[in-house]
Amino acid sequence: MTDALELTRRSLLAGFATLAVAAPALPGQALAQAAGGPGAPSSAIRGGRMAFGRYTDSQFLDPVTTELNADIWVLTNLFDTLLSPTPDGKGLQPGLATEWKWSDDRLALELTLRPGVKFADGSDLTPADVAWSLDRARGTGAWKDLIGSIKAVEPGEGKVTIRLGHPDATLLAALATFNTGIMPQKLVEAAPGATVEDKMKAFAEKPVGTGPFVLASWQRGQTMLLKRNPHHWRVAADGKPLPYLDELRFDIVPDDATRLLKLKAGELDGTEFVPYARVKELQADPAMRMELWPSTRVRYVGLNCRPEYKGRKNPMADVRVRQAINHAVNKDAIIAITTQGLGKPMRSFMSSTTPLFSGPASGALYPYDLAKAKALMAEAGYAEGFEVTCQTISGNQDDVNDLTAIQQMLAAIRIKVTIEQLDNATKVARYRAGDFQLRTALWTNDIADPAQITSYFAYYPNVENVRSGYQNPKLDELYLASSKETDLEKRTAMYQEIQKTYAEAAPILFLYETPYPVAFRKQATGFVQIPLGNNLFVEAAVQR
Repeated sequence: MTDALELTRRSLLAGFATLAVAAPALPGQALAQAAGGPGAPSSAIRGGRMAFGRYTDSQFLDPVTTELNADIWVLTNLFDTLLSPTPDGKGLQPGLATEWKWSDDRLALELTLRPGVKFADGSDLTPADVAWSLDRARGTGAWKDLIGSIKAVEPGEGKVTIRLGHPDATLLAALATFNTGIMPQKLVEAAPGATVEDKMKAFAEKPVGTGPFVLASWQRGQTMLLKRNPHHWRVAADGKPLPYLDELRFDIVPDDATRLLKLKAGELDGTEFVPYARVKELQADPAMRMELWPSTRVRYVGLNCRPEYKGRKNPMADVRVRQAINHAVNKDAIIAITTQGLGKPMRSFMSSTTPLFSGPASGALYPYDLAKAKALMAEAGYAEGFEVTCQTISGNQDDVNDLTAIQQMLAAIRIKVTIEQLDNATKVARYRAGDFQLRTALWTNDIADPAQITSYFAYYPNVENVRSGYQNPKLDELYLASSKETDLEKRTAMYQEIQKTYAEAAPILFLYETPYPVAFRKQATGFVQIPLGNNLFVEAAVQR
């Protein structure tokens, strides 16, 4: 294999100057073995079906407008991007573009498209499809700022040229992110609806991309069936087309215990989000393979920081209360209880594996300090405490373990927490409406750059700082400046200031980082989950 194009801090910030042709820095099989299981062997059986258990269903299969991992991790099997992250999540490799080069002034990027690529319906992918897809992605959705530097996308003969309004340190990484997935313009425009967004809603019910699979059927809340894309462009080591599987079925089983029962009974070949308390049990089961994938995932509790909640004064609008909550929660104890020691305390709002991370050298961002927490509560005028409700997903064992401990710990500073268990769709809807006081939450980076998580957590005009309502013009200004800064030292300093300012404001309860826990029956091989979260089934196989 040729060497990978490593997306180091310096190359990320300076940009890539010339041709880029690369293989994964860590092949899928090697990465799978590092996580605890084999990749797809060279003799992988072709055909058949894999049944994979998911904790929740997708909601909307539009790569541009979704915000949810439950959507994103399906979309990455349906659509391709111009560039792709390497399996270790640290580099870039060719996707629908085979090579790319910058102009001397870094204001134009020319990408050569892979020849002969077809959508799953058999139609050709064209430069016009690329231009249309990127134009839509930069005009709408929560992630439009990731490619907000784009001024124009010009289709050419087997190429596209992206022209920028200013140099952009994150553009290449953004072109490997789900929201820049390439869609067939003609199929979208042929869908029913008066506007592009109406047409996309119809198209998203049965989307067609260039990815390894295509959606065949969808019983919402129950099952989603993907079938092999017969026109997919990737090939296996033996030179034959991928994917190996004919069908990939996602079964929606919200309850953790029930998903594991189905896995052990052979009704499922694999399942996501294994409770950490069950990891050792599955590691000891000779019929199972427990995989722990390196991740960028952080688990936190979102706080509503608005001045009022449902017409009443909101205690969490006071930064001293938010800091008290963070000091009152013993992260090390929760990590021991919930993750069985597999986690580590958050030291910033972004994971410690994110480029330009800045935080304490070790330990929690807010160390456990009950005396300090009580003093902060008294200083804020809440020595007698108050009552709040925390929303969580029904049947999620990790959330229950976290919240049971948090409930007891916050009682020590006279905050009474009521746990409200909701189905995921309801929890998401209330989150988007800002209708929560506390809520359990996870975040996974989709890009090898801090821009995405910062735009979501700390840049208010996007989604009101992870829907918290917390506002800080200084953070908004720093984020916008950092997106244009290509000097490594200057951008690093900006991100240090962003993380320091955010940490002091404490608009979330910082908990812990963890690996991705995924379990399979021994006959299932080849699945890869990269640190950026993507569930990749392109080389998955089932040995029946």
